[in-house]
Amino acid sequence: MLAAARSAWPLTLRGTGAVGLGAAALVSAQSFGVPELVYVGVLLLVIVLFGWVSLWFVHRYGDVSRSFSPDVAAVGHESTVTVHATARSGLSGAVARWSDELPPGVEGDAAGLVVGAAALERMRLTYRLRATRRGVREIGPFVVIVTDPFGLTRRRHRIGGTEAVTVTPAVIALPPLSEYPGEAGGSLHTATHQLGEGTDNLIPRSYAPGDSMRRINWRASAHHDELMVRQEEQESTPEATVVLDRSEQRWAPAAAAEPGADPAFEAAVTAAVSAVARLAREGYDVSVIDTDGTPLGAPVPAGDSLAVEQLSLDLATVIAGGEDHLAAVPKLFAGTVAGPVVVVTSRVGTVDASALAPLVAHSALPILLAADSTDAALERAGSAGWRVAVLLPHGDLADAWRTASERGTTRAAV
Repeated sequence: MLAAARSAWPLTLRGTGAVGLGAAALVSAQSFGVPELVYVGVLLLVIVLFGWVSLWFVHRYGDVSRSFSPDVAAVGHESTVTVHATARSGLSGAVARWSDELPPGVEGDAAGLVVGAAALERMRLTYRLRATRRGVREIGPFVVIVTDPFGLTRRRHRIGGTEAVTVTPAVIALPPLSEYPGEAGGSLHTATHQLGEGTDNLIPRSYAPGDSMRRINWRASAHHDELMVRQEEQESTPEATVVLDRSEQRWAPAAAAEPGADPAFEAAVTAAVSAVARLAREGYDVSVIDTDGTPLGAPVPAGDSLAVEQLSLDLATVIAGGEDHLAAVPKLFAGTVAGPVVVVTSRVGTVDASALAPLVAHSALPILLAADSTDAALERAGSAGWRVAVLLPHGDLADAWRTASERGTTRAAV
């Protein structure tokens, strides 16, 4: 309240002193019969009044715009903000202190000093901010406190409104997958249809304009009495799935209130998008779903870093919500043999571990990242074949991923 009163007071410390001295001079002139003090008092009051008038009737304020580089901020990373503002001042000695109001979840030194009318007319200001919480954050409004050339009066003015900046979850560089390079990661698989061994036994097809002459199968051409070429190799990209458990009952109430409010849920979102980035880099097409099978973002093709950025943008505003479907996750993969399946959740109990056990038989690499779970539940999941690691709000995610992906386990029977 005291700070608000000080900001609303139109006089600086110097101006307040000048008004006090002027009033004292007028009183003393009457008390002691010194007419000269009247001139001193009136002069001080007139100077203060002139400074106040110059701020209210000479200054004109325009618009403000901001640009962010990069356009989307990420948790833990810095962005550069450039502010363009206009304000016309008729007095060359005017001084302005500016600031850009930053919301919770964004840190930075968004304040500075501008001197002179020319500088005030067209301001181009830059500062750096660091995002600490995921979500959509409103930057602004832009505040200018202008002081008259004598430093006696000031005026606080808000220019423009707020502008939103989207803060995406942090993407942590995770260690590469080291086990089962042919089955569980590392490269694109090439499937070639063959009748037997050797390139001459590849299934032939008729020659088509544009086919390379090097692909002509001369033995098949002689047999069919027409030009035949070896069938083109067909590349099939393996698929992986990341399951982010958003069940409201498994997380703290803050996780359902707004993005970035619950540290445990933030660790889960970071783990999910980081796992997607790692798997896509390993050569997988990756899908991100909720425990009920609902997609949480567009699928990420293998090796597509831009798609990972888009997924981060999709997850920037995700919050906890919905019913608990963790036990039904194995049904999503029934009748299929999937690639890696990464389940990111919280509060796994022994019943949950038993319910998730059937999924192990349908995944080349089942990884369970769980927070706030009992040792008994994690041990049961591990004995069922899951690669298990504990997910901590401020822990080392890369180390947890390494622990889970490199730990050998016994697969459950089909």
